[in-house]
Amino acid sequence: MTHGRVNPSQTLETQGISGLGTVYYNFIEPALVEAAVQRGEGRLGKGGAFLCTTGQFTGRSPKDKHVVRTPGVENTIWWENNAPMAPDAFDRLHADMLEHMKGGDYFVQDLYAGADPEHRLDVRVVTELAWHGLFIRHLLRRPDRAELDSFVPEFTIINCPSFKADPAKHGCRSETVIALNFEKKLILIGNTAYAGENKKSVFTLLNYILPEKGVMAMHCSANHAIGNPEDTAVFFGLSGTGKTTLSADPSRILIGDDEHGWSEKGTFNFEGGCYAKTINLSAEAEPEIYGTTSKFGTVIENMVYDPETLELDFDDASLTQNMRCAYPLDYISNASDNGMGGHPKNVIMLTCDAFGVLPPIARLTPAQAMYHFLSGFTSKTPGTERGVTEPTPTFSTCFGAPFMPRRPEVYGKLLQEKIAQHGAECWLVNTGWTGGKHGTGKRMPIKATRALLTAALDGSLSKVEFRKDPNFGFEVPVSVPGVDATLLNPRETWADQAAYDAQAAKLVSMFAENFGQYVPYIDQDVKAAAIG
Repeated sequence: MTHGRVNPSQTLETQGISGLGTVYYNFIEPALVEAAVQRGEGRLGKGGAFLCTTGQFTGRSPKDKHVVRTPGVENTIWWENNAPMAPDAFDRLHADMLEHMKGGDYFVQDLYAGADPEHRLDVRVVTELAWHGLFIRHLLRRPDRAELDSFVPEFTIINCPSFKADPAKHGCRSETVIALNFEKKLILIGNTAYAGENKKSVFTLLNYILPEKGVMAMHCSANHAIGNPEDTAVFFGLSGTGKTTLSADPSRILIGDDEHGWSEKGTFNFEGGCYAKTINLSAEAEPEIYGTTSKFGTVIENMVYDPETLELDFDDASLTQNMRCAYPLDYISNASDNGMGGHPKNVIMLTCDAFGVLPPIARLTPAQAMYHFLSGFTSKTPGTERGVTEPTPTFSTCFGAPFMPRRPEVYGKLLQEKIAQHGAECWLVNTGWTGGKHGTGKRMPIKATRALLTAALDGSLSKVEFRKDPNFGFEVPVSVPGVDATLLNPRETWADQAAYDAQAAKLVSMFAENFGQYVPYIDQDVKAAAIG
């Protein structure tokens, strides 16, 4: 039995998926919320938000992600970063998952990934959970109802949390699996209810497909000046570095908070919504994002709440530090209506330095920008991945290694070319620790970070006096109006400056050791920008 609107030539049966119970095609938000509540998947919260938990998996499982090793992708996948799966193992996995699904009810969403029609990917997402359908409907871009009559999916994702993989039979690592088959244009997800796997699977697809078209796929947020889309800024960074928070600037138009492309025409959002962390979220610091948590259909994931009043507890991390809310972009008042911007005028790389060594902002040359982009230094924050319980210094190339199917240099070279072609100003911004490492120092004041970013974006920061950092060689402002000058020189924020020097030397050494893997693949100017 089927309900909802679908291209009659593109039902699941035409894709070889048969024997299911009821299939709900392209239900809109109220119908999905209603179904999720009726099925006991969660509760209706204040304002009509949907409250749910994801069981044992409250973050991504990157070690359980596999790429099927077919001849067409053999020579283009970064296999050191992407666990291979044999084609016959995938076929067994696929067959067993379809057998497991028989008799069950499923929800189908036909959606666009990409605001630019020339570069978008038409994606079908088949979910066992109604709220997963709601989540991905928020996070991707929604076709008009009439467009569904002719929608033809290019890739299909099947997400079945109740299915457990068999590592011996299916060639995977555990009972949890995320398997991407570029040849069959199919992604299978099993044994995890964490909704972020849906969105990051699509991002991984785009990271593979778009570079061949000369489009840079970016793990970044983006905004532009009010009334001037040509004044666009992009903010690279891993989860927890401030992409969502810092791009949600009331004085600028939000293009998107996490995933974008940079094409020959400019910047475009891959998504149609936001997936924001809610730990310690407050109405005072982030009123727009806070406001979405009591709007109809917002997915509230893994948050503790009062069972009687339904009041959310933004400080209780007993379920996970990675508590989140997912909502459509138009729930933010200053969001772009078309998800498009110009070529980035400013490229900002966000890092969360748990060593307390890096300054709050530094200006980078194009070669230094590629160096720091390939390095991708930050600290993994608690909860985002399974097993991360405190800030852990890490190098995640391109500020998104888990989602990069190609070698890092492919993305680094594309970014370097686009920066050079369009003359973007590049900045490294530390949202991590100051006055000491994690445990002894304190987090960088967000007020100072915002003031420095505002000065960078309006051009006034380029006019102040800079000094050359003795450890990293980039330029650091000496003083900026409205910002404590001591903060700009991290060494001065430490009570024990000899301890700072030791930490800085340690971090420089880590950078040099990590960057050695890229030296054979890069140009001389980037090698010259390397430290150590």
